[in-house]
Amino acid sequence: MTLIDGKAISSKVLGECRTEIDSLKASGITPGLAVVIVGDDPASQAYVGSKVRTCRDLGMHSQHIALPAATSQDDLLAVIHSLNADPAIHGILVQSPPPPHINEAEIVRTIRPDKDVDGFHPENVAKLTMESPDAFVPCTPLGCQRLLLEYQIPTAGARVVVIGRSMIVGKPLALLLMARGPGGDATVTIAHSRTRDLPAVCREADILIAAIGRPRFVTPEFIRPGAVVIDVGINRIPDATAKNGYRITGDVDFEAVAPLCSAITPVPGGVGPMTIAMLIGNTLKATRQQHGLPPIRP
Repeated sequence: MTLIDGKAISSKVLGECRTEIDSLKASGITPGLAVVIVGDDPASQAYVGSKVRTCRDLGMHSQHIALPAATSQDDLLAVIHSLNADPAIHGILVQSPPPPHINEAEIVRTIRPDKDVDGFHPENVAKLTMESPDAFVPCTPLGCQRLLLEYQIPTAGARVVVIGRSMIVGKPLALLLMARGPGGDATVTIAHSRTRDLPAVCREADILIAAIGRPRFVTPEFIRPGAVVIDVGINRIPDATAKNGYRITGDVDFEAVAPLCSAITPVPGGVGPMTIAMLIGNTLKATRQQHGLPPIRP
């Protein structure tokens, strides 16, 4: 069984990004990412802090905009419009989820598509569907695909089952894996809460991807021996023995499932580190596009 090391691959990706950032800065261009957060949710604050630190460590321009939970829709939209017009900002990310009174869909639609490094704007979703090379793809699905490529796990002709149909992971990941080319050409099934006999459907998979947000939901009855398992879940469960009172677990019952797999991602340390790495990559792609520079990778 191969343990798929997301920390190692994310370090490799960030190393590639650092080289590209240095090259852009040498030509007078400093990539810029703005991260906006509304409210004080601890998990969201931690994610935002990690993103901002990574930008600064790499020598990028980063702007961290923290707004109070009571911020109105109009005030948040005004911030987005300002960032859309700022030439020093090439990528904009609004941390999800916002407070309940914020219309997140309107926020996503307001971000300029060429600065939408989260890949959620309808224009980028359409471009992904059409396999356009200038599409911005959501970072977590892109990270999953990169892990499969790095570990030389064949996807062409493979049967893939994705558990979860969200616009953040499930649907864009299915589109990525179905697309023509490296890391694609798979036969993909999206399974969800209404799927009949879910374990039997999952046992058909050469590659099983769990992205439903339910801790340790995937058990051995879901796994065909020799399958590859990618666990996207990040769940906090109470743990009195832990310093902070909880521990992180995935959507897969790792200890029970791992012996059946040919390869599997751990949680933490699997898909999670890839998300920020791919966000930086998307920001560099946006920078090059906005400055009329050719892509340096497919």
